[in-house]
This record gives sequence, C-alpha cells and structure tokens, in this order.
Amino acid sequence: MTKKTVLHTSLAMLTAFLLLIASLPAQAQAANCGVRGAVVERLSGQFGETRRGIGLGTQNRIVEVFASDETGTWTITITMPDGRMCLVASGQAWEERMDDLSHLTDADI
Repeated sequence: MTKKTVLHTSLAMLTAFLLLIASLPAQAQAANCGVRGAVVERLSGQFGETRRGIGLGTQNRIVEVFASDETGTWTITITMPDGRMCLVASGQAWEERMDDLSHLTDADI
C-alpha cells in the first residue's frame, strides 16, 4: 500500500468521524473552539504538537491532525470557513506509522 493510499484511508476515516461530531449540539462544539492562531499556538506551546496531516472535510472544513513525538499527545481539529478552529478529539501514545494494511480484510479492521 502506498503512502498516498494510507493517507486517503486515514482521511476517509477522519471524515466519517467528523460526520459523527457534526451531530453534536452546537453548545458542546462552541466550548472547544477558538481563533485558529491561538489554538495552534497552544497546541505547539503547551503540548509541543505540530501538524502531521491535513484534509478537506464536509462543508469546506479543514481537518488537521497535530501530534508530538516528545510528549506523545495528539489532537484532531476542524477549522471552519469563518476561521474558528474546534478541537474534535485528543489523546496520548501517538505513533508515526505507515503500516501496509493491504493484507487485511474489512473484517480485520
């Protein structure tokens, strides 16, 4: 499997996740949003995270994955067309992997 195929698969999974998030109440979403520059600065300054991936989601929303090799933290964000950036998910134990998953069937995933 090529890097491009892995990237497309990852972006497809993120898009599906974002469709789920889009159904959350607006009040819950607003609590995790801010000016993009400030959010990126906080992810970098507080967690040492840098952008690892980017894609275009539904409704012209930018989906980004930030992560840190040093701290192991990761964050998935959405940037709205109006410039607000919202935190969608975050966690720990980030690993940079490009495994060849072509041998797996849908049931294995």
